[in-house]
Formats: sequence, C-alpha cells, structure tokens
Amino acid sequence: MERSIDELIELLNDKDDFVVEDAIGELELRADESVDPLIDALSNRKKQIRLHAATLLGAINNPKAIPALIETLKDNNKLVRREASTALSRMGEPAVEPLIETLDDEDWKVRGAAAWALGNLDDERAIPALEKLLDDESGYVRQGAQSAIASIKK
Repeated sequence: MERSIDELIELLNDKDDFVVEDAIGELELRADESVDPLIDALSNRKKQIRLHAATLLGAINNPKAIPALIETLKDNNKLVRREASTALSRMGEPAVEPLIETLDDEDWKVRGAAAWALGNLDDERAIPALEKLLDDESGYVRQGAQSAIASIKK
C-alpha cells in the first residue's frame, strides 16, 4: 500500500533510521508531488522534519522552494538553518538574486548563511553585496563573506 506524502513526511521524525531513510527515498522518487508538502514541512514544529524537508528540497532542486528555504534561514535551530543554506547552494542560478537580497537581513545568522551559500554558487554578481559585509558586526558574517568572495574569485 502506497503511503501518502503527509504520512511520509511524518515518518521523517521516526526514531528508526531505516524508516526515515525509506521515507526520504520515497519522497525523492515522488519529487513532483512532494515539493509543496515539503515546503509546508519547513515550518513543522518537529526539528527533524524541518531538517529533512530542507535536505530533500535541496535534492529535488525545484526553484519553487527558494523563498521558503530563505525564510528557513531564520529557523531557531542551527542545523536546520545550515541545511536550508546547503539546499539553496544547490539551486544554482535561480537562488543567486534572492540570496543577494537576503544579505541585507537584520538577523546575522541569515546574512551569514546567505553569504556561505553564495560562495558555493560561484556567481560574480554576488561580489559587490558580499564586499559590503566585510565590515559586518558579526564575525560569522564577515568570515562567510570573505570565504564566499575567495571562492567566487578563484
């Protein structure tokens, strides 16, 4: 019997790693119908579900998820924020402009995550905005901007 997408998403929080891996595999296979429910899952109260949803959205690589992943850079859990940043860095060119805009966010964690993600995208359009962050009050943001600029210019 085939499970619903919502059931599979709920299994992302299972204590059994094999069950979680099976749910992840099934959600990837059903990528087209999984995108919207996975976007919704980014706001689930369960950290593991948010974490796996971000990972899966990066693997599925549908640009429709970019705004929700950017919003997830504000998550209260650093692992979830890191996965959202990693997912965005896999989105390629469609994520560049939204991430550049995110470099102005008031939250240092969001600015830093966006800088790191841009470094993985190797798009020179990001350099002027990243250079503005070299004087940021946050060391994490400054380091992310320096690393991203170095990565892009290599």
